[in-house]
Amino acid sequence: MVKVKVVRPPSRPSPRSSPRPGPRAGRFRSALAAAVLVLAGTAGALSGPAAVAAPAAPAAPAADPDRTFRITDPRITESSGLAASRAHPGVYWTHNDQDKPLIYGIDSRTGETVATITMRGVGEPRDMEAISVGADGAIYVGDIGDNLNGSWDHVWIYRFPEPKTLADATVDATQYTVKYADGPRDAEAMMVHPTTGRVYIASKNEDGGGLYEGPAELSAGGTNTFTRVGEVPWVTDGAFSPDGKELVLRSYFSARGYVWKNGRLGADHRVRAPIQGQAESVTYTLDGSALMFGTEGTRSQVERVDIEKGGGSSSGAGSAGNGASGDGAGGDGGNITIGAVVLVGAAVLFFGFRRRKQGG
Repeated sequence: MVKVKVVRPPSRPSPRSSPRPGPRAGRFRSALAAAVLVLAGTAGALSGPAAVAAPAAPAAPAADPDRTFRITDPRITESSGLAASRAHPGVYWTHNDQDKPLIYGIDSRTGETVATITMRGVGEPRDMEAISVGADGAIYVGDIGDNLNGSWDHVWIYRFPEPKTLADATVDATQYTVKYADGPRDAEAMMVHPTTGRVYIASKNEDGGGLYEGPAELSAGGTNTFTRVGEVPWVTDGAFSPDGKELVLRSYFSARGYVWKNGRLGADHRVRAPIQGQAESVTYTLDGSALMFGTEGTRSQVERVDIEKGGGSSSGAGSAGNGASGDGAGGDGGNITIGAVVLVGAAVLFFGFRRRKQGG
């Protein structure tokens, strides 16, 4: 599936502006997202009340951090990336998929915004899709999306020190120009390794993407070439575990974990992920005990999934989500049925829409 996002044209002439996708692509994306939600509800009816709970009510403020929470800020309508703060336990950084250089710090105890950071010195972002906190204590933002599926010859990464104080602020950010060794790519996942500080990008493609490795150190004075070092499935976001020994990649319907050794992908395994309307983001909690899965939309919910001792994951205590596994891994028979129905139904709709689009 090609995810198409309409980017508003800048208010002033800019050499960075590019052609925008047409209305047909936007309708396709919206219809598919709606279909997933409908199919999820249908699957619940088919599986019976014992297999799936009723839709979750908004999560109440929690006494403890790193629990399932709902983003309350009405400005955050397209949360496209998620990263656990290193300096402020229980706080998560996110951003809209937009052309404004704004980053939001959300307190997972309440779902409220506790800091709005404006990046200065980066111009107008084009398609921000990912965020990560690096080994150097800096926040990295990936302006790496490509609305025209690989037509822009370069993308950007922005970097600024994580604020020591949680408050609204304007910060100077460094901008890095990024190109891929094998040509332009659409991407939504950018991960910074927690010990080496190296930046990786996973491209997004319905037939499978690539994992790209950046230089040992990014340079603001020239182009940073990212080289393909592995093959990955369809990816919308990813995150390294705090110890750097595992990489988790998620898509719209599933997630997988990979052993990470010597800068390369190792053996993989299924990771339990919730069914979400527009599954966009994932990050580990600061202590590595759980994964936090995010989605787009107004008052979107971030769901906690606990890490099992064997390396997998399970629905975490305090989660208000249904805990359905996107790839059918784990859980009881009802949850497996839900995941299968949703995945198969969505796939049928996707390819049907795709054929119509190609035929049109």
